[in-house]
Amino acid sequence: MAVASAPARPRPGGGRLFIIVGLILALAAGAGVYFLGGALGGGGGLGGGATTKVVIAKQSIPSRHALTADDLDIASVSGSFTSVNNTYSQKTDAVGLIAEIQITKGSVITADMLAKDVGLVPAGAAPAYLPLATGYVAYTIPTGEQQGVAGNITLGDYITVISSASITVFNVGATQPSGPPKIVSKTVFTNVRVIGLGPRTVNVQPAGGATTAGTGGPVGGVVSSLTVELTQCDAEYFTWFLNNTTVKYTLESFHDYLTTLPSASELGCPAVQSATGVSQKEVEARYHFTAL
Repeated sequence: MAVASAPARPRPGGGRLFIIVGLILALAAGAGVYFLGGALGGGGGLGGGATTKVVIAKQSIPSRHALTADDLDIASVSGSFTSVNNTYSQKTDAVGLIAEIQITKGSVITADMLAKDVGLVPAGAAPAYLPLATGYVAYTIPTGEQQGVAGNITLGDYITVISSASITVFNVGATQPSGPPKIVSKTVFTNVRVIGLGPRTVNVQPAGGATTAGTGGPVGGVVSSLTVELTQCDAEYFTWFLNNTTVKYTLESFHDYLTTLPSASELGCPAVQSATGVSQKEVEARYHFTAL
């Protein structure tokens, strides 16, 4: 009587080998998909597609705050929103603009979050303070068509200030020499940032250019004053020049604008209490008008 032979027993360890080989193949396939996707522009951001470098908030930014380079960072993101021309690719594009809303840390900065004019920020949703750097004060100076570059100075611009007067104004105790008076002109301030216009124009565009401030249409003519940002010590000198000399402004090229203001300490006036008064003696010691 024939007896069926017993089935062959599997070799010890054979199943384990197949499992190991399968795991290796699965890992290799996953790695291939990952690297192939990156090579084809799949990107690592949400939404897939090619990544784009944009400006983001490096830290929480309060409303009405004038952005500095330290507030911003660059990140690579992806998604359909990057195709809209509403983001910034470089930090310098957003520096100096004012936050219309509170911006959380890590948020992508878009043009509709920012404004060039602090007056565009809704009063009910914003704290009642100007976006001044630490140690700085706001100071309003007179202007006009010939004094203020024919009205071309606007919010966010940087101006240079020139003072002109007879040399005797700066020379304590000196008498006017015979003949025509000697007039001296000298640049006394550079990189003075304009943060306000008055009377306020209503046709100033926000950073995104979407809406205008006010509803009455553009205001004609040249503004009569500029509000600038400077230290309290410089405000004293500025007051002296306005009271004793003829002051004119020049408008700096936007290529020369500061990305960040120097600290008040770097300017030798770390606090409002640092201002101790100005006379001819201090002006001459600082600017040397009579040496020209």
